[in-house]
Amino acid sequence: MITLATDFGSPYPAAMKGVVRRRTDAEIVDVAHDLPRGDPRAAAFWLRFVLPEFPPAVHCAVVDPGVGTDRAAIAVRAGGHVLVAPDNGLALPPARALAAAVDAGIDVFRIDPGDPASATFHGRDVFAPAAAAIRDTRGTAGDDGWAADPPTAAELAALPSLTPTDSYVDRRLPEPDVADGEPDVVTGEVLVVDGFGNAITNVPEAYLHGRDRVLVNGEPIPVGATFASVPAGDRLVTAGSHGYVECDVNDGRGDDAFGLEPGDPVRFEG
Repeated sequence: MITLATDFGSPYPAAMKGVVRRRTDAEIVDVAHDLPRGDPRAAAFWLRFVLPEFPPAVHCAVVDPGVGTDRAAIAVRAGGHVLVAPDNGLALPPARALAAAVDAGIDVFRIDPGDPASATFHGRDVFAPAAAAIRDTRGTAGDDGWAADPPTAAELAALPSLTPTDSYVDRRLPEPDVADGEPDVVTGEVLVVDGFGNAITNVPEAYLHGRDRVLVNGEPIPVGATFASVPAGDRLVTAGSHGYVECDVNDGRGDDAFGLEPGDPVRFEG
């Protein structure tokens, strides 16, 4: 299959699907087209969370504030998957997660963009054609992905549009800071706010183990295993399905109630 993930909204992804369909009979799966607009780091977080749930596939991900500039286009082979994306760090966090799942490394290739018809729509003119070409390196796919094994690094390097490279933007999501000599004090950062208003930090969920209350930026907040651990409208801290601490409200928006937005620091004290 080929998955598509963008910040394009509608109708631009339909044009990408048309390009893919003209070149291959691959199944097309929409991951999301409402990723945080112009924010490759937030998109990388969400793709790192979602893509490991897929069988081997080509993942075409485009959140590209540098479209039309001299930023490169890359393909990353990782754990039986191939990610196609602008070279702005978007592909690397999910690629490392996919590779780690099977204890593998990653291989990065520069994509020759050719002569795009538009300087503003490389999703259609560069990334969708590259994803289709990569998908067909092993013939017709069966139910579990490629026909045989996913393409090897050598097979990808044999494609005229791909060149192996060691030069690429290697984005890593920020790590929380643990206070010296104070393991119960950690300062994290809001990575993303989801559609429910949950403010998701970069603090691993293990920090909450054994705690029923923590200070969040100096305010005492209960720790709950579920949203319903507190009455409707009340604030809580919980572990999200992505494995990180989040600041939430039962039946409400945590970002508003805590006064948080992506990039804000959050200090937790046990």
